[in-house]
Amino acid sequence: MDKSNLHELLSQADESEVGTIFEDFIREQTKAMVIGVMMDEVAKLCGKSYHPKDIPLYRRAGTAPGYIILNRKIEKTPRPRVRQKMADGKEVEVELKTYRAAQDSKAVEAAILQAVAAGVSSRGVVDVLPEAPSTSSSAVSKQWAKAGIYYIAKFRERNFTKESPEGWFALMIDAIVLTNGLVAIVALGLTVDGRKMILDFEIGSSENFETCSLLLGRLKERSFTFGGPPLAVLDGSLALAKAVRAHFKDVRIQRCLVHKERNIRACLSKRHYGELARLFNLLRNVEGEDAGRERLADLRRFLSSHSHKATESLDEAGDELITLHILSAPSTLNVSLLSTNNIENIFTSTRLKINRVTRWRGDTNQADRWLAYAFGEAEKGFRRIKGYKDIPTLLERLGWSTEAVSKAKEIVASVKAAESSKNE
Repeated sequence: MDKSNLHELLSQADESEVGTIFEDFIREQTKAMVIGVMMDEVAKLCGKSYHPKDIPLYRRAGTAPGYIILNRKIEKTPRPRVRQKMADGKEVEVELKTYRAAQDSKAVEAAILQAVAAGVSSRGVVDVLPEAPSTSSSAVSKQWAKAGIYYIAKFRERNFTKESPEGWFALMIDAIVLTNGLVAIVALGLTVDGRKMILDFEIGSSENFETCSLLLGRLKERSFTFGGPPLAVLDGSLALAKAVRAHFKDVRIQRCLVHKERNIRACLSKRHYGELARLFNLLRNVEGEDAGRERLADLRRFLSSHSHKATESLDEAGDELITLHILSAPSTLNVSLLSTNNIENIFTSTRLKINRVTRWRGDTNQADRWLAYAFGEAEKGFRRIKGYKDIPTLLERLGWSTEAVSKAKEIVASVKAAESSKNE
């Protein structure tokens, strides 16, 4: 099909056929161009047709059936053959560089991985890419496993010092349940300018001390450090708190109010849910130790008159529910640091990526591969935490050095200036 034929066909075609006709034209023109490039390579090796070189090392050897990949599809096409004369007089087949390049499957592999990541099963890839090579179930699974190793390496080779030279100021830890007996404990780090980064994760049988300790130990081996006394935001797991204290002696722990409210709600009648939510919202919104203790006392009085078990649950957490209040941290940071919602939001997007996995295998690195990919995708949508402009004040209350606080103020000021100029 040449240009003149194209115009004629388009003028006669229905609207529904125009797109197909034009696509066929582009494909044929591209195929012709690729064949022309291969013939140019043959001419450079063998000389012009009917004008062979004086002492030819290469000779034309006709054509053979072949294929190239266009738009992620196999296109059958004849390939030119060239033979080379060796020193012993024998001839060998020469692989044309242009032909090898035309068969490059990287784009196809990328499309296959994209399809799998989007939720297409290994068996379903052939339906999405019917004319692409290597779309059998086993081939797709092998490609995905190979890509997963890359995702893990990319995830765990990041330089924490380069990401935050001045040190990190906070750590959030929570766990996502993959299946019965298989849990991933995840650590999220916060920089002094409010950026979030998934530091690492560890697969274990449960949310226990040993698994969390392995995770924190690996972070320290990778030179993860705080710029001063740190803040850790945790759920209600005593094992996680124990592991964090074991690795970071001067840590201040803030218990997640969302987890605690959820646990207490399970001990109350539904008719008390509204008042419980109101009291917790009051606790979230106040600033300062006195106000925090007053709101906590109001909450305890309410619970003590309705459920002994709920009161015990509240008392179990104690002052760790109001660590930010005790530090007199600016209330602008409450929404970001009084709960582990920053990790919970990551888990929500992660489940959308991994929910089609019906069988988790703890004896392989399957979970590591999927989570490394899903967490990497989640990070693409990260923004700074709310209230990040007041982080230097919190660092001062945590006991960071004057020099470190001053440096943090400079960093935050530069971020604010950059945002202002961007908005103008």
